[in-house]
Amino acid sequence: MNPTLLLSRSEVARLLSMPECIDAVEQMFRRLGEGKLPPPGILGIKSKEGGLHIKAGLLPGDRDFIVAKLNTNFPRNRAGHDLPTIQGLIVVCDGANGRPLAVMDSIDITIKRTAAASAVAAKYLARPDSSVATICGCGQQAAAQVSAICAVLPLRKIYAFDSDFAAAENFAAALTAESSISIEPVRDLRSALERSDVCVTCTTATQFFVRREDVGPGTFIAAVGADDSHKQEIDPGLMASAKVVADSLDQSCAIGDLHHAIAADLIRREDVHAELSEIVAGKKPGRTSDNEIIIFDSTGVALEDAVAAVAVYEKACRQGFATRFDFVE
Repeated sequence: MNPTLLLSRSEVARLLSMPECIDAVEQMFRRLGEGKLPPPGILGIKSKEGGLHIKAGLLPGDRDFIVAKLNTNFPRNRAGHDLPTIQGLIVVCDGANGRPLAVMDSIDITIKRTAAASAVAAKYLARPDSSVATICGCGQQAAAQVSAICAVLPLRKIYAFDSDFAAAENFAAALTAESSISIEPVRDLRSALERSDVCVTCTTATQFFVRREDVGPGTFIAAVGADDSHKQEIDPGLMASAKVVADSLDQSCAIGDLHHAIAADLIRREDVHAELSEIVAGKKPGRTSDNEIIIFDSTGVALEDAVAAVAVYEKACRQGFATRFDFVE
């Protein structure tokens, strides 16, 4: 019996490219929409300073896998302990006997699978000729979002917006050096949105900043940042007037931007157009008009982590990664 494979963040990053992650996530949503994947499980525990979230899923197939991601989120870590805000692990187990096959750092997978979900949504919900995008929030997730969206849409111009303008400037400078796309830091979000076909929000905001009156007809919005009930990026009035697609309807109603609009009595659960899996599987239509505003409420689905982690594990095995530990010795 082979010992458990151990993979660091840098190793995971080398093993999982963005195109590979997008492909794995798209296939997952298709299988989910076809009823071929069971629903995932979620558990959350909060402490005084932070919390632990566990997301687990089963991937049946020629070989079954059970995958669980354990992420901690401690907002004061940087200032108080010189540690990252989010830390975590993913455990990949054999679905036939429960044996732990791999333990890997979760951060690179979390970043890439989140961006990959936006890319899959953009593929089905944005106008195919979309060429201008606004990225709100210029942290690590923003760079991944740019990479992912550029893989599915012919973007030629990106506006970078952040509440800290210096962060937007640094982000634009760093990505311009790596890309042929024009990236411009902006202070005026409204002006940027008026010129954009696509908007991605990936912030930690607790009050909405993308307003209904600032978004033009035909815009596709990937609302990524609201992954907890206190977070909010999108005007509830905009949520109510747009076509809304959720990664998980249950989660969006509980913690996404959708739940703020529901709480304001502006939209009902049954008003949501579809889950992304239904669209990818062809069970419901995506964009049906060049003028409709479509919002993808992305809260993060456990199966995204699962398929990305399995892809990493299988590629590591093919390439002969040798760092292992026998937990049952």
